[in-house]
Amino acid sequence: MASWLWIPVTVWAAFAQTVRNAAQRHLSAELGTLGATLVRFLYGVPFAAAWFFLVKAWSGAAVPSPAGAFFGWVLLGCVTQIAATALLLRTMRERNFALGVAYSKTEVLQVAVFGLAFLGDPITPPAALAVATGSAGVFLLSPGWRSAFSSKTAFLGLACGGLFALSAVGYRGATLTLHGAPFALVAAYTLLVAQVLQTLLLGGGLLVKNRAVVVRVLRAWRVSLFAGFMGAAASAGWFTAFAIEPVAHVRTLGLIELVFSYLVSRRLFSEKLSAPELAGMALLALGVAVITVAR
Repeated sequence: MASWLWIPVTVWAAFAQTVRNAAQRHLSAELGTLGATLVRFLYGVPFAAAWFFLVKAWSGAAVPSPAGAFFGWVLLGCVTQIAATALLLRTMRERNFALGVAYSKTEVLQVAVFGLAFLGDPITPPAALAVATGSAGVFLLSPGWRSAFSSKTAFLGLACGGLFALSAVGYRGATLTLHGAPFALVAAYTLLVAQVLQTLLLGGGLLVKNRAVVVRVLRAWRVSLFAGFMGAAASAGWFTAFAIEPVAHVRTLGLIELVFSYLVSRRLFSEKLSAPELAGMALLALGVAVITVAR
């Protein structure tokens, strides 16, 4: 059963993530970018905690004592994910929902570049092809060839993808410091610690600088609770799929999120994409798929 279970779990994770993004985008008009970003972490904590305790009870294992390196990696993941989420919402507001999600998918392309620059990982021919294909997709997604990498939307979207890439590095580094426990339990523990820390960092900062935003977030608890649940459900789905199947396969199938985001963009927000933009999304998806499988 486990040999195929990762497929519906991954599709569910991509769907839940799309729904969470849509809920956050809806909230951003009322709460602002930082308020809608806080929703993802604050209202996701109780669901992340519930998932952790369920996994712990199911596995019957104890969580290894985290070392200082664990918290350093988690902090990197937390800070960059907060910034990436805020930029994702901002990118969606600048252009539209589907293109915001598409730009965020440059995360995997940028990981290849970061790997070469900071870790010395070679860029293989398939990876080079993926970077070239993804770059062509960015050109088509932008309002003009000259502004492909200089437009505000492109800048925000590429920065968003880069920060999500750094966040993935941080969380991966954190899980590698925990030894002797099942992967699912390590992942659930890391997620819970991260969401609590992100709530404290962003929520504490807003309490000091703009308390009114926190008040609005608390008042909008109905929609916010739904967004938090879908965010935690998406994360639980991703990590569960990773525990069953190689990450490359999961990430490739996860590109179905681009299809979900396009449908949401048309149906929920009444947004339309031009033929070049649709071609750009297809090229970007192809580039991400190539580099994910190649790795």
